[in-house]
Amino acid sequence: MSPLQGCRKQGITLGIVTLCLAAACTLNTQGGVQFYVPQSSINTTVTQNILLSVECICKGSPIIEWKHMLSWGTTKIVEWKSGSYTNISKSYKDRVNTYENGSIQLLNVGVKDAGYYFVTVTEESGRTGYGTIVLNVYEIIYEDLHFVAVFFAFLTAVSAVLICFMWLCNKSIHLFQKKRHKLRETTTEEIELQITEC
Repeated sequence: MSPLQGCRKQGITLGIVTLCLAAACTLNTQGGVQFYVPQSSINTTVTQNILLSVECICKGSPIIEWKHMLSWGTTKIVEWKSGSYTNISKSYKDRVNTYENGSIQLLNVGVKDAGYYFVTVTEESGRTGYGTIVLNVYEIIYEDLHFVAVFFAFLTAVSAVLICFMWLCNKSIHLFQKKRHKLRETTTEEIELQITEC
């Protein structure tokens, strides 16, 4: 199987999972859990803090669980019950903040944090609501910025050298013209003196 076919297969799998979760979300909101994801796709760059925001309306204190899905598997991020307990996985320790409405904040995201995020809200009665957020994380290409900065500094230095060179040329021309003018005056005076002596 070629790498392209593998990517297609993974993309199809992720698409099917997303559709199933979206269908389950609409079915479950007819019960007791009302669920709303204001931003289903988020684009960011590395080292940013990102809020994966959801609005959840349900009875009692629900159990909220967030998972991160990648092509090679699913990782549990956090599970908590409001006012009762909070379990954060080791790989997300000190990188996650939880909120009463079911939202989480990821701190200092990296490229490895890109992917699908699934949230499950389970009421005490057993009714469940689902939500999905896609996070795209892009690297800042410092090499390009470095190249632009170096090129700009080089152009500045070259222009400064050219300005100094033009200033020196201008001064040299003025000095040459002054000397030439003085030389003409002295030769004119000498000729006049010779004429008067004759």
